[in-house]
Amino acid sequence: MPIINHQRVQLSHGSGGRMSAELIDKLFLPRFGNPILNRLEDQATLDIGPGRLAFTTDSFVVDPIFFPGGDIGDLAINGTVNDIAVSGAKPLFLSAAFILEEGLPMLDLHRILVSMEIAAKNAGVVIVTGDTKVVNIGSCDKIFINTTGIGMIPEGTMISAASLKPGDAIIVSGTLGDHGMAIMTSRKGLSFQSRILSDTAPLNHLVDAMLAVSKNIHALRDPTRGGVAATLNEWAKASNLGIVIDEEKIPVREEVRAACEILGIDPLYVANEGKLVAAVPEEWAERIISSMKSHPQGKNSAIIGRVVEDHRGMVTIRTALRVERIVDMPLGEQLPRIC
Repeated sequence: MPIINHQRVQLSHGSGGRMSAELIDKLFLPRFGNPILNRLEDQATLDIGPGRLAFTTDSFVVDPIFFPGGDIGDLAINGTVNDIAVSGAKPLFLSAAFILEEGLPMLDLHRILVSMEIAAKNAGVVIVTGDTKVVNIGSCDKIFINTTGIGMIPEGTMISAASLKPGDAIIVSGTLGDHGMAIMTSRKGLSFQSRILSDTAPLNHLVDAMLAVSKNIHALRDPTRGGVAATLNEWAKASNLGIVIDEEKIPVREEVRAACEILGIDPLYVANEGKLVAAVPEEWAERIISSMKSHPQGKNSAIIGRVVEDHRGMVTIRTALRVERIVDMPLGEQLPRIC
């Protein structure tokens, strides 16, 4: 950690004066510095080419801020990178705004900033503007982060939830429920023989590999809150088609499945932060999944179902007993503040 005159965040660090400048100069710029951010203007002036922009924003309030497999810092970068990537866009620039609680240990803030620095480098994005506010003790819980992202959508890429077609293969990029169960078990103090780790990771390089096979990908989504069940229900409704998935083909780690059984939770409804769901034309499915399996983020990819013309607007699952049941849209969040 760089030398700074206080061990904990003070209200004066958000005053805009000398202590604010110290916080920025000694903690933020060493982690995120680049020619655009270093100008310290009230805005970033960006040189981007012609074409369509993808633009998104998200706020991260996860509790606890450090969890098995990650922390609120890499989650904030990866979450926004992934929201850009699943449009088929190349993520380019991020903003990062911080609300810090007075008394937050500087060591914790430094650890989070280092995580963000590493996550941004892994994703190939730069943080070009930001903001920091400090609030009184009790006005927030340690640290909240907002990140906004901008990316460029390549020519010929048209990915949308309304683009599903009958016969499309439904693909997931790996095991489901890892992030949500890492947070739940950490918060509830449950322990398992094999520790459950969050899957927080950038997905843009995996999406690049998929688009290199074919730009004819109908839908992509990172199934965060509400899990795969929410994503598939949104797609079925948007496209006015049905979706059938096969329970035996859904990849779930044994420790996650065990934790879900103990807590009475279906892994389909648990949040992920480093996985994607895709709907791709049947004729491209095998080549796309082969490409995904050759990428570290997609090595456990699997085709879990198909888009059908039956039961339009609904999702069903075929169980191991060959019984078909409805997968409803989740009514609420099973655990608040997971991202």
